[in-house]
Amino acid sequence: MRRFICSFALICLFATVLGKTDKRPNIVLIIADDMAWDDLGCAGNPSVRTPNIDRLAKNGMRFTNAFLTISSCSPSRASIITSTYPHQTDAEQLHWPLPANRLTFVELLKASGYWTVAAGKWHLGNYVKDRFNEVREADVSGFQLPTGKAAKEGKIIQTVTGDARSGCDQWVPVLKNRPKDKPLFAWLAALDPHRDYDEGILKNPHKPKDVRMPPYVADTLKSRRDYALYYDEITRLDRYVGKVIEELQKQNVLDNTFILFMSDNGRPFPRDKTTLYDSGIKTPFIVHWAGRVPPGSKSDSLISSIDIAPTFLRLASLSNPTIFEGRSFLPILRNPKLSHRDYIFAERNWHDYEDRVRAVRNKKYKYIRNFYNDLPNSPPADVVRSVSYREMVRLHNEGKLTHAQKNTFTQPRAKEELYDVLNDPFELNNLASSPTHTHHLERFRKVLGKWQNQTSDVMPEFRTLDEFGREDGQALPVRIRPRPDKVKMTEFLREYYKQKKK
Repeated sequence: MRRFICSFALICLFATVLGKTDKRPNIVLIIADDMAWDDLGCAGNPSVRTPNIDRLAKNGMRFTNAFLTISSCSPSRASIITSTYPHQTDAEQLHWPLPANRLTFVELLKASGYWTVAAGKWHLGNYVKDRFNEVREADVSGFQLPTGKAAKEGKIIQTVTGDARSGCDQWVPVLKNRPKDKPLFAWLAALDPHRDYDEGILKNPHKPKDVRMPPYVADTLKSRRDYALYYDEITRLDRYVGKVIEELQKQNVLDNTFILFMSDNGRPFPRDKTTLYDSGIKTPFIVHWAGRVPPGSKSDSLISSIDIAPTFLRLASLSNPTIFEGRSFLPILRNPKLSHRDYIFAERNWHDYEDRVRAVRNKKYKYIRNFYNDLPNSPPADVVRSVSYREMVRLHNEGKLTHAQKNTFTQPRAKEELYDVLNDPFELNNLASSPTHTHHLERFRKVLGKWQNQTSDVMPEFRTLDEFGREDGQALPVRIRPRPDKVKMTEFLREYYKQKKK
């Protein structure tokens, strides 16, 4: 019923637009896949080569405190497109499709006269593809494990090679072929820099010696080579960002195009992707809008990825549905010093393995609550299979890891974590047991509890089975692709645990 009422209102709005020149801005959303917020030249990384993204920042605004609601690919995208938190989408676990009854900002843009197109990584399921006029889905077989008997061998299915593995090869074609008499919304989603990595994708690859290693990852030559390949994919992605800018210039529409560049979650390395540390949920967030955004500006206002949809709707002169949790950040583009949020919230659910974590952060502190603290802080399966993590395992077995590098292997974990993110940006010193920080701990507990009540964040009925080995990253017999949706998975788990009790 809510979707019908909204659609009727938009039909009336669209009727008033007919016969008039629609001068509303084009909107282009560019989403990197598994990229950390600070792995850009404009964010202070001196080694990774990102000239085109840096140019967006130079001519636009970079947000230094923008956060995702989750550090997991498909749930993050579902949260962005619905302006709701992952646990509100019924797509909060990896590969769960977004249900057909979920309202997205895209269908609102489409109904108001926008041409809506998606190109690249899809990852939202089949039920909401009709929200777009066109979807050109990238072949993701280049980093997907097979199922069934073949899964036991742990071999990657490889049907795409070369630059096609970037997932960006259809970005420019959809821009070329769009109707020129309508404003455009483009959802351009890369596969870069998602694992697995190939050597030789750049004529001038990044060198291991130039890699900037975080203190929580073992600094070895093999690990540095792994990071260098990750940098290479970022540079390949940057090249496609440049092609998008060039095409918009050729069409003489760049000045009337709002471009937002971001990532869906943190880099695919230990203690990054899937975690609720800043390395997992903090996202590069760059807005380019010629003549409307002060060139080279920055804002440290707290932004959540649920704020993207309301911002796009406001650009399109549309109102924000009451069921959307976010709010427009457009006022900040006029005044970067404005405060937008007091807190941001994030969650961790199932990604290859079971877990349940919640976090709340302001500009000064981060609070993390580990509800399943009996489980280790396992990286996703592709990271477990990586050279960097295998090096961590080797050094752990040899007793050579530093305190900061042991986090991944700690079991049980602390039930609560509290970090002074200003003075401890890598979140290495847990202050939850510090008597001098008791009042901060109590305050964040209350803030988190209030948010959980307001958003109906309740403990799941069952724990979901692990589909990969936490020690080797290989597929387990229970793994099924395509993955069942939430309803079917709940039915399966109910029967599984019923049989287990017998």
